[in-house]
Amino acid sequence: MDLFHDRHHVRLRSRVHRTYLHAAEDGESVTLSQLHASMTAVWAVHIYNGDNCPYLLLHSAAYGRYLAATATPARLGHRGLRAELRDYDQPGVEAFMWQAVDSGCGDDVVLLRNVGGRYLRANGRYLPWNSTGVSVDDNASSMMYYWVVEPIPAREDMPALPAPPPNPPYLLGVIHVEPARLIRFVRALDNGHYPEDPEHEAWRQFWFRGRSAFRLRDDLRFLVGAGVYYRNIAMCVRAGRYGRLTPLVVDLPDGGHGETLEIVLIRAETPAYNGLRHPDVNAE
Repeated sequence: MDLFHDRHHVRLRSRVHRTYLHAAEDGESVTLSQLHASMTAVWAVHIYNGDNCPYLLLHSAAYGRYLAATATPARLGHRGLRAELRDYDQPGVEAFMWQAVDSGCGDDVVLLRNVGGRYLRANGRYLPWNSTGVSVDDNASSMMYYWVVEPIPAREDMPALPAPPPNPPYLLGVIHVEPARLIRFVRALDNGHYPEDPEHEAWRQFWFRGRSAFRLRDDLRFLVGAGVYYRNIAMCVRAGRYGRLTPLVVDLPDGGHGETLEIVLIRAETPAYNGLRHPDVNAE
């Protein structure tokens, strides 16, 4: 666990493929990609202190959701069971709890074992066309289970949001309808405190179409009231009631029909805002 420090950020690189563990754009799948200078390749460390020892939890620095080992069979061509991203709604759930096991192949190389007994593995050693898949399996007998841990330093400021896309096109009188999702949001106090129960009266909600984080921030700016400008609030995703806040600096996951996204708004130049940690994705 010496490679994983609470609230810091890491990349996980497959020792075989030399590709990185990514949160996929659907916000649910995990995959492998050579791209390393991307927020989807960044994982925030969450150390959970269990009854007997600390456990490692990892949540996406892009979407906030937690890496989980599931009981669902992996897709065709992959070994074992699915690894995916899920909301962290209950503490102490085995699916989210991992242990970093010494691989014997170097100080920065580990096996990631879920407490259910399965190991995170890259797929596609013998099928190059199928080399982007990730799953969990109980037979850690090959290098496909070995992950190089790359720590990522923090940057001093929050990254800029992606520019908003152009308005959707009109084709032969047909309006392109973007996916809609329910946004629940609450404004935190300057010290970062906010009502955790989304049913609390302080939480509000509205329907939002599309994926643009820039447009979402613009909408929230008007909804939270006068005196709040688009550049002096941070949007933080809460992926489950027990999920840690993740600054939203990328566009929303693809899809989103009927999905609910919880956002905690934090005002700039406050202790809560200054306490946010932003990974420098361009650091080697």
